[in-house]
Amino acid sequence: QSGNSFHVFDQGQFAKEVLPKYFKHNNMASFVRQLNMYGFRKVVHIEQGGLVKPEKDDTEFQHPYFIRGQEHLLENIKRKVTSVSNIKNEDIKVRQDNVTKLLTDIQVMKGKQESMDSKLLAMK
Repeated sequence: QSGNSFHVFDQGQFAKEVLPKYFKHNNMASFVRQLNMYGFRKVVHIEQGGLVKPEKDDTEFQHPYFIRGQEHLLENIKRKVTSVSNIKNEDIKVRQDNVTKLLTDIQVMKGKQESMDSKLLAMK
């Protein structure tokens, strides 16, 4: 009504009739996953308490850039990506330090093992 969300009133019918026209599937859960990847969120009304399932098969979704009459905002709706560029350089440095320490520890353990092997051989 306010123009800042959309409703799916009958998920079964929506999945059967609408989704196949625009997607390679008719799976409502996959559609919701796609919405989430693009930043849409399910609207939970306070009177529903967030945990109580609504009596009607009515699901509402909203996005800050999905507003009736504001088509120019749609270009801001982008798929969320997690990429290697999001990893901070200091995180990479810490990880490299950890790997270096592990490799050093392994070398020390190998040396101790070889020493123990030779002592055992001498005892035999």
